[in-house]
Amino acid sequence: MVFGFRAKRRREALRAQPFPAAWRAVVERNLPLFHHLPPADQAELLGHVQVFLAEKHFEGSGGLEMTDEIRVTIAAQACVLLLHRETDYYPELTSIIVYPSGYTAYEQQPIGGGIWEEGGQDRLGHTARELRAMVLAWDAAKQGAADPSDGRNLVLHEFAHQLDFENLVADGTPELETRGAYIAWARVMSAELQALRDADDAGLPTVLDTYGATNPAEFFAVATEAFFEQPQALRARHPELFRELREFYRQDPTIYATATRRDERGPGP
Repeated sequence: MVFGFRAKRRREALRAQPFPAAWRAVVERNLPLFHHLPPADQAELLGHVQVFLAEKHFEGSGGLEMTDEIRVTIAAQACVLLLHRETDYYPELTSIIVYPSGYTAYEQQPIGGGIWEEGGQDRLGHTARELRAMVLAWDAAKQGAADPSDGRNLVLHEFAHQLDFENLVADGTPELETRGAYIAWARVMSAELQALRDADDAGLPTVLDTYGATNPAEFFAVATEAFFEQPQALRARHPELFRELREFYRQDPTIYATATRRDERGPGP
């Protein structure tokens, strides 16, 4: 990635600013994962949040009044995906529109024979590269942050799509560093997608949400959720998939998962 000199300097200045105490209180309250990050990662995450909030426009919809709690909670989750990596802060995204809860999107869908039908679809979130926007349900975004081990996180899912868009194609392959990385990614992801489809057809239990069987783009987003929220199960059941995601994200969430479970059990004898 090549960033403009002015943008780089501006972002460095933003990351160096003191993080507002009220914002930090939101992160500590709404993002349990934060407490299990090493201090260096905590500082990096808060720096990324400063840049993210300065560059992205948030808007409340459906009667929702936009607050710092909403902005910071969403930004902190989105920035978890940026740790340890050179980043351009989701360059295909400009605006984040937040509803109080699930919403209905009305759009035209082809039904065959050159005929299109307009209908409503209930959603918790949506993003698309050509829109340069993302829509999220606040209650789902907050719940996803509050439970870091249920395997479901709306914000991680939608921002994984944004990472996918960075190579200008929504194909389930984010921007990678080498030709070899692309070859390995394609081999593992295609095999794992087919395995998920086979398991879904057979009605077998899976670590991955079977919504990921829809297409490669949804598979990457679902796999990202599992990688951060159920990393130990993913590593045990899908070791090659786990390795590819670990290489891309440059993180090993099994470390955080172990700490989280230890806290849930309470102090040992």
